[in-house]
Amino acid sequence: MSLHPVIDAVTQRVIARSRDTRATYLAKIDHAQSVGPHRGKLSCGNLAHGFAVEDKPGKDALAGQQRPNVAIVSAYNEMLSAHQPLGDFPPIIKKAAWDAGGVAQFAGGVPAMCDGVTQGQPGMELSLFSRDTIAMATAVALTHNMFDAALCLGVCDKIVPGLTIGALSFGHLPVIFVPGGPMTTGLSNKIKSEVRQRFAAGEIGRDELLKAESMSYHSPGTCTFYGTANSNQLLMEFMGLHLPGASFINPNTPLREALTRAAAERVVGITELSDDYRPIGRVVDEKSVINGIVGLLASGGSTNHTMHIVAMARAAGVKIDWTDFAEISAVVPLLARVYPNGVADVNHFAAAGGIQFMIRELLAAGLLHNDVSTVVGDGLHRYTQEPFLDGDDLIWREGVEQSHDTDVLRGVADPFASTGGLRVLTGNLGRGIIKISAVQKQHRTIHAPARVFPSQEHVLEAYQAGELEQDTAIVVINQGPRGNGMPELHKLTPSLGVLQDKGYQVALITDGRMSGASGKIPAAIQITPEARLGGLIGRIRDGDMIMLDPEAGDLRVEVDDAELEAREPTTFDDQPESEFGFGRELFAVFRRNVGSAEEGACALLDAQPAETETRTTVAEQEPAE
Repeated sequence: MSLHPVIDAVTQRVIARSRDTRATYLAKIDHAQSVGPHRGKLSCGNLAHGFAVEDKPGKDALAGQQRPNVAIVSAYNEMLSAHQPLGDFPPIIKKAAWDAGGVAQFAGGVPAMCDGVTQGQPGMELSLFSRDTIAMATAVALTHNMFDAALCLGVCDKIVPGLTIGALSFGHLPVIFVPGGPMTTGLSNKIKSEVRQRFAAGEIGRDELLKAESMSYHSPGTCTFYGTANSNQLLMEFMGLHLPGASFINPNTPLREALTRAAAERVVGITELSDDYRPIGRVVDEKSVINGIVGLLASGGSTNHTMHIVAMARAAGVKIDWTDFAEISAVVPLLARVYPNGVADVNHFAAAGGIQFMIRELLAAGLLHNDVSTVVGDGLHRYTQEPFLDGDDLIWREGVEQSHDTDVLRGVADPFASTGGLRVLTGNLGRGIIKISAVQKQHRTIHAPARVFPSQEHVLEAYQAGELEQDTAIVVINQGPRGNGMPELHKLTPSLGVLQDKGYQVALITDGRMSGASGKIPAAIQITPEARLGGLIGRIRDGDMIMLDPEAGDLRVEVDDAELEAREPTTFDDQPESEFGFGRELFAVFRRNVGSAEEGACALLDAQPAETETRTTVAEQEPAE
């Protein structure tokens, strides 16, 4: 089928908008290719340092120019369930690369913090900036000029985007992403959510809550709900950076190990020394980025990717914005219901047909670009195949043509919704994002008085004191990238869910993030400009009426423009300290230089410094026609 006209129009607009930046990027990676990566460029002393620990065959191979050298860049640590399995991968990769005619060296580790551990804690204020740190650590690992390709081992929230940004700074290198897979299914998401709300309502104690959480997060592998981590995995397939079907194979299984071996073998076969050179800077282009956005929206994926995809694309010289998301969302149907958009987990989603079924359906409907380069060949149709073991041999077969469970996964002809689960909001507060795929229709539109808070802890204190037992628009300010690093506010979901279940109109309005686990409460998030930079969200007062209408894409405070402009920013005597402790002082340079949420909230990609606080007018916040 021919390409959908809206997908085509958005793609052409992105290509035109990116013409100069993309051309500059490609010129840079072409130059890098012309001067390296050739170990022959290194002095004898450089090279001797680079292979000092290798055995004689390894030294002989690296001293020559015939065997490509593969860098292993890993987010392994043993605290994160998703990344603990990666510790076993390097020996598998080394042997597979050697057998395929290459060499592999562990080039470097990158930090990997867990939002599940830091949620609601001071360390969460480092979470978003950890993405930029990971990008820099990836660049450090690759900067030795010893390598002809790379394998990036990572799974979770900021880790995959950070690895991608870092790898794209070495865009002349072929790169394949190697996941660890999700943990097996534990306590059902429906029961887990119910237990959290019962705890928030004071019906059960901490012991029962901890027991339920431990039954949910119980073994090696990614958490099984469809948050940012698993959205990452889907994106890597839609963008052609995984082996087909690699995302949701459980850890510590023969198929998982076979896919890891195959990734090593494949990356050896796509270096400049081969006849099928596929550098990541060419794989990630305007069309692959659009494919990633389509996959995110069709699956009801993480709102965090309205920043991460933007930053990843910018690293490849591609410029996208929230208007692109909105226009694509208007024509891409919602094909999956995975928790928090439903009750199933990603294992159930994969068993129903998973990513391969989605790509097949979306390609057939003209909603994806097939004419793209991927790490396995030309054409996204390669990703309608799923991996199997035939004895000891890894093979790919065509995926299912019909969903095995239409409560979890549907085709384009009978979607869960005719549009994607994401909306862009505009109004006198600026621009923001809302994910409505998990919000029941009767709860989406809110008209309620504001209650303004400086932190989620203050919201919870008011909740515990019974102060929120009414229709309320909860406004949490100074949570943006410049304010405090933009922590997720997911800790609020159970308590606000209790209020909604009592029959109150309730919504969250913030310049901060929610998360990939955004749930049943309407949450207008990532409001830009943020309060710290003079955004009008910072001038809302208690009692101001807030209108939130996601269907119309409208978010506004019902205050006269002149009065709103005349107000001073809202301040609190007990504004939480976010400058010191838990390593936060080390990240001041990020807070000073980070760009806006719509620009990807990245401090590395040409963000311009701004004053700590500025004044912004209503006219400046309204979108241009």
